[in-house]
Amino acid sequence: MLKEQDKIFTNLYGFESANLEAAKKRGDWSETKKFLDQGSEFLIQQIKDSGLRGRGGAGFPTGTKWSFVPKKTNPKNILSLAAQLATSSQTHGLPLSGGSGKPHYLVINADESEPGTCKDRDILRNEPHKLLEGCLIAARAINSNMCYIYIRGEYYNEAVALQSAIDEAYDANLIGKNACNSGWDLDIFIHRGAGAYICGEETALLESLEGNKGQPRLKPPFPALIGLYGCPTVINNVESIAVVPEILRRGAAWFAGIGREKNVGTKIFCISGHVNKPCNVEEEMGISLRELIEKHAGGVRGGWDNLLAVIPGGSSVPMLNKEVCDTVLMDFDSLKAAGSGLGTAGVIVMDKSTDIVAAIARLSHFYKHESCGQCTPCREGTGWMMRIMDRMIEGKAEIKEIDQLYGLTKQIEGHTICALGDAAAWPVQGLIKNFRPEMEKRISVHKARVTV
Repeated sequence: MLKEQDKIFTNLYGFESANLEAAKKRGDWSETKKFLDQGSEFLIQQIKDSGLRGRGGAGFPTGTKWSFVPKKTNPKNILSLAAQLATSSQTHGLPLSGGSGKPHYLVINADESEPGTCKDRDILRNEPHKLLEGCLIAARAINSNMCYIYIRGEYYNEAVALQSAIDEAYDANLIGKNACNSGWDLDIFIHRGAGAYICGEETALLESLEGNKGQPRLKPPFPALIGLYGCPTVINNVESIAVVPEILRRGAAWFAGIGREKNVGTKIFCISGHVNKPCNVEEEMGISLRELIEKHAGGVRGGWDNLLAVIPGGSSVPMLNKEVCDTVLMDFDSLKAAGSGLGTAGVIVMDKSTDIVAAIARLSHFYKHESCGQCTPCREGTGWMMRIMDRMIEGKAEIKEIDQLYGLTKQIEGHTICALGDAAAWPVQGLIKNFRPEMEKRISVHKARVTV
């Protein structure tokens, strides 16, 4: 269990003000200039040494992602280059100035549209200065003078709170020209999305940011080389960036000493569903699922023995049955070994009152609705899954269709440009793996009813 003194997000619940004065009292914006003065290589190495892995779902090492960005930068003012883009006929790529290289961009993914996930929302509302300080340090690490925060359109109040924090930071010379008196310039802009789940995928986010339809790009090339406006770009999740300043203040070894090997640090878990006290909580990576639920969420409604299943990482990862939930640890590698994933750490708890088939069918509706339609397996396959799952709720199917449904998920999984196809397939796969007898029983009961 995480010690109180090791918590990074000390105002996660908003008991104190989110303004700059209160944030500084909590330790934000402390020693920032010292870190910036150390330079890019130092910052990247510190994040590598800390073992921080991305908190947005994929779990890719953050320091390694930063290191992929080319070292060469454009000395020209970034805003003048953006103005050139507006008059350029190029679709992807800023016109270069004197062949001296392209500008670099930092993009923060605050879209957070994953069902069961609301961790970034509390950071944006109650700890915005942690994010802004992290943006400045990350931008210095990748030699960027421009940061865009792409925020979910429904997060209106969060966008207002974040803009207020940005205004405070500009007024205090913490960002902008000569940020923190470090000699480094950084401008931060909020870009509000329009409620499309697919824009949580990094390349679809970039397309939307450029004013295009939010559809994923083929990779390679990867954004670190050709990203926003064809320039080197790093895209990170809100939580991934917000923890960076505290890692530097306390040291990489401190962060790496929390949790388990290759699964280190703290993590915000979103616990919802059939628990007595749904909550967001910061805990150490590798805590057991049972301890997480019982100590922080008041336990499963009706007691632990009333547990049916848990989706441990947001709606896009396979569920776990109670037998696995008894012992599984909440980190990337443990959940992968259990046939699921940590994802966004959106823990959705379902007790024995749950209609498990209907619950997964509802997710099938969600992914059918949110598919961008670019890839045939996803565009057509999610519709097929949704319609089959609707019939499965009442058992209006044949036993053999369960295997056909599983085969359909395999035709979708791994055959699309982005991971939405996988996200749509995995909940259904988890249902078949863990609750096939329930599906077969419904079919048999319905047949018997019709026969009589």
